[in-house]
Amino acid sequence: MGQRGKGAKPKLAVVGNPDQPSFGFAQDEVSALRASLPWEVEGLSRVERVVAFLEDLPITQGSLAGTKLQIRDWQRDFLEAIYAEDDTGRRPVRTAVMSMARKNGKTQLVAGLGLCHLLGPEAEGRGEVYAAANDKAQAGKTFSEMVAILDEHPELDARVNVIKFSKRIEVLSGHGKGSIFQALSADASTKQGLSPSFTIYDELGTAPKRDLYEALDTAMGARDNPLLCVISTQAASDHAVLSELVDYGKKVNSGEVEDPSFHLTFYGADEDDDPWAEDTWHKANPALGDFRSLDDVRRQAAQAKRMPAAEQGFRNLILNQRVDAHVRFLAKAEWDANGGTVDYGALEGRECWGGLDLSQSRDLTAFVLVFPDGAGGFDVLPRFFLPEQNIREKSELDRVPYDLWAKQGFLTLIPGAVVDPSFVAEAIAEYCSTYDVQRIAYDRWRIEDLKRELDRIGAEPPLEPFGQGFRDMAPALDKMERLVAEARLRHAGNPVLTFCASNAVVEMDPAGNRKLAKNKSSGRIDGMVALAMALAAVDREGEENLPLCLAELLT
Repeated sequence: MGQRGKGAKPKLAVVGNPDQPSFGFAQDEVSALRASLPWEVEGLSRVERVVAFLEDLPITQGSLAGTKLQIRDWQRDFLEAIYAEDDTGRRPVRTAVMSMARKNGKTQLVAGLGLCHLLGPEAEGRGEVYAAANDKAQAGKTFSEMVAILDEHPELDARVNVIKFSKRIEVLSGHGKGSIFQALSADASTKQGLSPSFTIYDELGTAPKRDLYEALDTAMGARDNPLLCVISTQAASDHAVLSELVDYGKKVNSGEVEDPSFHLTFYGADEDDDPWAEDTWHKANPALGDFRSLDDVRRQAAQAKRMPAAEQGFRNLILNQRVDAHVRFLAKAEWDANGGTVDYGALEGRECWGGLDLSQSRDLTAFVLVFPDGAGGFDVLPRFFLPEQNIREKSELDRVPYDLWAKQGFLTLIPGAVVDPSFVAEAIAEYCSTYDVQRIAYDRWRIEDLKRELDRIGAEPPLEPFGQGFRDMAPALDKMERLVAEARLRHAGNPVLTFCASNAVVEMDPAGNRKLAKNKSSGRIDGMVALAMALAAVDREGEENLPLCLAELLT
């Protein structure tokens, strides 16, 4: 039916059906429709119907404009994984993720799949199809591409009504009658009341918040066989929702996790690949040399090689690597290599040393214990505290799931709007009664409030002040860096501590001494500060016997 109102196109008639009404239009205004369409041929499998539908769609922009879409082998592999059927004829995959570099034909594929589920072979009666994006402009791109395709595909265009103002498409007849398509953005006023049959999330890697993804994911339960499809370049942070999906998908692909409802197709360069080699570029760009310009990638690589500031963007957008905009204190691969399991029950009664980084009243407080294993390594036991009030807003601000970590037991939420020091004092007293705590190094910030609470409950933990300057922090960071490099710091993959590690950057004085720089870090690093102090405390045994003046100089 197309767009109605001023400027609307004429109605269409089906070829080979002389009884088809022309709706009052003159014969020269009536365009011909095909009586049968490629995806309606009998004997096709489910994925063959999807491919036939996609390959009947026109390409509307770029060097291939005016031709029809041709599904490449790498695209077909993705489609076959999604639309494979089980013995009951159902599609097991409910969440599908494809991550690759920019400019590899994502927009055309996103729009085509949206139409396929709206009024093509995957459509269902009164279905709800959504294209989700991070802002209105991005959401509008998918809608505009779908409309451009419809404008050049008479058989599909004849069955829909397009409402440009609200970025909505309605199916008025045929397969999928009653279905609607709607473009959504993360800044939409409401995300409730949705019942998606198919959702495609475009560039989830740059999502500022996770609420739209979660709303769409949890809303699929009302449908019999829904599908959520994410196509995006990698996020920069380990803790972005897309990073969680990619990491989970890699576990599924390796067989570590069995989950037939989840599929990941990933194209990206490995961490140790040469970023300037063309073989590396091909790993992240499956369309390179086809409709992805090799000359353009060469140009960007040459610029990034000459300008160090551009290298991070090249690695992220062209090589599809998870690269932060800053240089981390500890390499991700090395930190992850220390994520071995810790038998926390076996730590009871063992000697340990602690580090305490008290926060401002509304921020993250970290208390970390380290347990020497007798072989030069350490088991790490961290404890974190945050105010419970506005925890959702804090999660969105820091782009990490504090609320989920609290449910999983990695984070203690304290009732109210501020960190009540009585909760921290009670936790320290409990740990001192469970473990053989030798000393707890602390930052002097707000320590008097904590000491009053410790006195109130009669606790006397072995507290010791620890300077935050270059003199004290430099040897602590050297020790931490060495332990991590040698994989002798077992942290069991604690997500809050790992989040702090991913944010940690250092600054250096003229003598080459280093300290953690909170003001230069991209996020909270309190756990790393506490860990560094705990490791340093192990080496400070006997300092209480030094003359007072020397002890003060050392702190």
